[in-house]
Amino acid sequence: MIVRPLPPGSRAPLGPLLDAYAAEMRGVLAGAAMLRPGAALALVRDDPRTELMGAFEDGQAVGFALFHDLPEAVFARRCGQLDDLFVRADRRGQGIARALIGAVEAAGRERHWSHLRWFVPPEDHAALALYRRIAEAPGWHSFVLRLDPAASI
Repeated sequence: MIVRPLPPGSRAPLGPLLDAYAAEMRGVLAGAAMLRPGAALALVRDDPRTELMGAFEDGQAVGFALFHDLPEAVFARRCGQLDDLFVRADRRGQGIARALIGAVEAAGRERHWSHLRWFVPPEDHAALALYRRIAEAPGWHSFVLRLDPAASI
């Protein structure tokens, strides 16, 4: 398996995975309506503010991590925000998610981030089990202020 950064302009191989991730998460969270195919890729394909790590086996994309490098005022440093992590269903349980998080962690260490954080819906039990093994729950509460009712799931 190869895990590597995917800069803007090189993200097309993730299109089917982004669609699968959106469908799976919208189902996990509330059975929301499907997006049109390719909508997620169109959003991130050329966006320089969005960073992506891709996991590949035999030239095929099998997973991705979408993250951001952000200012963190408490420690006057930068931190990482892992927004989306996905591994194809037929490749789960093989260490791919852990490898993707490890690649983002390595990028953060190179950039001297204070920490890497991410949010997980409470219904995603498999993800929570992994995250409890490799990270600590800070005890913070997460809140969402919905700005577009159509984006509510």
